[in-house]
Amino acid sequence: MSYDPNSLVGVPEHGQERIRRARQAEQRGFFTSDLTVNEFLLVKQAGFDPLGLVVGSSIYHIGYQQSNWNQNQEMGVLTQAMYHARELAMTRMEEEADQLGADGVVGVRLDVGRYEWGENLAEFIAIGTAVKHHEGQLHRAPNGRPFTSDLSGQDFWTLLSSGYRPVGMVMGNCVYHVAHQGLRNFFKQIGQNQEMPNYTQALYDARELAMERMEAEADQLQAEGIVGVQLQERSHGWGSHVIEFFAVGTAIVPVRADHEIQQPTMVVTLND
Repeated sequence: MSYDPNSLVGVPEHGQERIRRARQAEQRGFFTSDLTVNEFLLVKQAGFDPLGLVVGSSIYHIGYQQSNWNQNQEMGVLTQAMYHARELAMTRMEEEADQLGADGVVGVRLDVGRYEWGENLAEFIAIGTAVKHHEGQLHRAPNGRPFTSDLSGQDFWTLLSSGYRPVGMVMGNCVYHVAHQGLRNFFKQIGQNQEMPNYTQALYDARELAMERMEAEADQLQAEGIVGVQLQERSHGWGSHVIEFFAVGTAIVPVRADHEIQQPTMVVTLND
């Protein structure tokens, strides 16, 4: 999907109306946000003002791919479908942020939902809070889009305070079929402790593919590294031997040569 900062194609009428109201509300300092109180205050202290909640969604039909019963293999059709659907949701969220004049989106959540009325349908939704630097400093990604980050407000503040900034939320995935075990091997292994190399190799390969693809996205953003990486495993209802590995994190770049880290302070809780 090509990126158009002036487009709201794919956003329903009520969503476009929400963006128009948010632009008008911004003039009087009103905003909506899914940040907690602590996160909101730390984002403000980091120099950013929240502009509004931005959303991107895509309900996607997941195609069918036949797998070989006794073969480890990537399910390329499913991998591409899951990646493309997430990319559609992320792009629409970023375009909403552009409509608000944002520098970036913080606290991004990227979820997948399944519904009973569509066996092969899944909704991919990206939600976050659009923010803008209150001194007008440019914080966009190298590709010109608003930066995205799934870091918490606390981690976002710590990152900026230490001389780094986020440039984008990067992801990689792999849907993989794990071969079934033959009856002969099954009976040989009854009552024995031993590694299952077929399963080990399959899951290892799938994780590596997801991680490599996430790192490739970070390279495209000219990032120094990726922080806050999460590696998720889900079957999405495909069956016990088909699983998706999804890697996601925030790509960062340095903004100054020195990286002074704030010293930790003692906190005494007043809760019982």
